[in-house]
Amino acid sequence: MATEQTQKPAGSSRAGLVLLGAALLLAAGSIGYNVMGGGGDDAPEAAADGAPTIEQLRAKAEASTTDAGPWGDLAFAYFGQGQYKEAAEAYRRAVQIAPGEAVLWSALGESLVLSSQRDPLPPEALAAFEKAVSLDPDDPRARYFLAAKKDLDKDHEGAIAAWLDLLADSPQGAPWEADLVRTIEQVGKMNSIDVAARIAKAQSARKPALVAPGSGAVAGDQASANLRGPSAADVAAASAMKPSEQRQMAEGMVAQLEERLKKEPKNLDGWAMLIRSRMTLGEPAKAKAALEAAVKANPGSAAQLREQAAALGVN
Repeated sequence: MATEQTQKPAGSSRAGLVLLGAALLLAAGSIGYNVMGGGGDDAPEAAADGAPTIEQLRAKAEASTTDAGPWGDLAFAYFGQGQYKEAAEAYRRAVQIAPGEAVLWSALGESLVLSSQRDPLPPEALAAFEKAVSLDPDDPRARYFLAAKKDLDKDHEGAIAAWLDLLADSPQGAPWEADLVRTIEQVGKMNSIDVAARIAKAQSARKPALVAPGSGAVAGDQASANLRGPSAADVAAASAMKPSEQRQMAEGMVAQLEERLKKEPKNLDGWAMLIRSRMTLGEPAKAKAALEAAVKANPGSAAQLREQAAALGVN
């Protein structure tokens, strides 16, 4: 990502800046909005593949004046289709409703970067990233692009130092890790800055990530398409957080799931997810309590529930 890139056509000028675009897209979703408590009777009708269409998402967003979640969902969908201008417009609406959400501001900034035809880091995007870090100094996407601004301003050493700090703060296996390391290596090579030892040092003290419960490998074969749980966006965003914040986020999602099950006690998939989540959080007693509550609500499925729980070490 050398400064010389700014003299190239728009597509090339953005290439270095957005090496993390595909990875950090995972954190662009409406984390805190589209979680276990979401969905319900007012959820948009799913398309054939199970995902709402753009039209359905927009209809729900247009009807929302107090909840930024539908606007974040719409923006995320536009972003995933490469419609960055439309994504930026939706994120603008989201931050108007929820101006205190750093992740929405940094997602807006990234959308503006990708939709720009000339400027590799437009003023509105820069302002969005600055707003994001003012709300959350640890926001990884905003930190990445603000470091890129240093590189564009010919402060290559400053950019590398900021990226190394981001790497040191990133959990092991973070979705942006490989691209971040590659960026540091490329900028170091292009500007004759030795970075190998510094990268190794930044990586040496990093901590493993806490995976959000009920998702990915944690859910395994027991995951159900009929239960709305943490999305890929949620899991990646959790990986961007400090361990204490990850724990808080996970506990919040579990609490929402418990509330949902009070209204839907026959939801066997929901009970299975709750038991797995409690075990993931290191709460076997609460996992056992969830099993007993599930059996009490579904005595005819007791054997199935106990079998699933036993596979998780809950008896």
